[in-house]
Amino acid sequence: MRARVILSLGVFGVMALSNAIVPVLPAFGEGTIAQGTIYSAYFLGAFLLVLPAGLIADRTGPLPLIRIGLALTSVSGFLLLSGSSGFLIVVYRFLEGIGAGLFVPSALSLINARPDHEAGSGYFMAMLNIGLVAGLIGSGWLAEVTGNAESGILFFTILSLVPAAGSILLSPGEGRELPSDSFREIGLRLVRVTREYFWLWVSTLIILGITGALTVLYPEYSGLSPGILGFTIAAMSLSTAVAVVLVSHAHLPPIPTIRVASLGMVAAVLGVILTPFCFIAVGALAGVVMIGQLAFLAESETHQGVVMGLFNTASYAGMTFLPFIAGFIAEISSFTIAFVVIALSGILVAATIGQCRCRLPAMKR
Repeated sequence: MRARVILSLGVFGVMALSNAIVPVLPAFGEGTIAQGTIYSAYFLGAFLLVLPAGLIADRTGPLPLIRIGLALTSVSGFLLLSGSSGFLIVVYRFLEGIGAGLFVPSALSLINARPDHEAGSGYFMAMLNIGLVAGLIGSGWLAEVTGNAESGILFFTILSLVPAAGSILLSPGEGRELPSDSFREIGLRLVRVTREYFWLWVSTLIILGITGALTVLYPEYSGLSPGILGFTIAAMSLSTAVAVVLVSHAHLPPIPTIRVASLGMVAAVLGVILTPFCFIAVGALAGVVMIGQLAFLAESETHQGVVMGLFNTASYAGMTFLPFIAGFIAEISSFTIAFVVIALSGILVAATIGQCRCRLPAMKR
């Protein structure tokens, strides 16, 4: 219980701080190039570290990486408040991304190795999405109320100190006691799970990528005001948070759950063409798929570091590439065709997810 609380607070703080800069980007960089660079530096840092963090977690255990990741998050927040500008802000955001890249897969590897992994991963993913919404809305609101663009970053930086301090209380006994693997064993496992669970990684890339693609396409397609758009996208994250908690207590079979939810995603994405209310369905179905994926990996592998590293790598890859592809399709053809192509990618997930080679349940190996 203690680990679940600390890690849930940790991912809330990490995600809230990552989004806290979004509403006030103009205060940190002049022009869209500078602002885009500042925004993207975080994701680059996270993308580069999630897989190495998973590998190291299987070698040393996840706790050192959890503590370092939370500490780097807090330090990067204070550095962003130091009054620096230009290149240093980009460096601080990159450092913040490194903190997230170390923390998230390590925390998930600890959670997914526990007997109560379904409930634990549900609460963790819920707090991740709630943190994203809180950072986005809270920072903008605090900036307006206080007249200080940095007030939201300050608030969430201070808040991040709580789980960073609490992580000291975590002990190796919070997860299953597992012997450390050699680097050769970890490397062989990486090759094996990449091959055996290839279609699971594809499903992660596609489903997470769909949510990012819709976030990119919908503002120009809809013509809605920024305020309404913000609440629309926030509703998607909030519905994901609710879904992951509910589904994590339902103990559904992973592969059929992923298949059905992926087909539902096709209809939900097509529905977004007609009404923004379908964002709620998209977010909920994405949450269902994520819990199915995490449950599958928990049941299939004893050591969770490598698979959590790959899971997060696929997630960031999806958020990187599918929005770009969707924007390119919309540019050369039409928004409708872009929505249809993105929606149909859910059929690929449903058709291929059964090809994952499920090994013996982890608890019995």
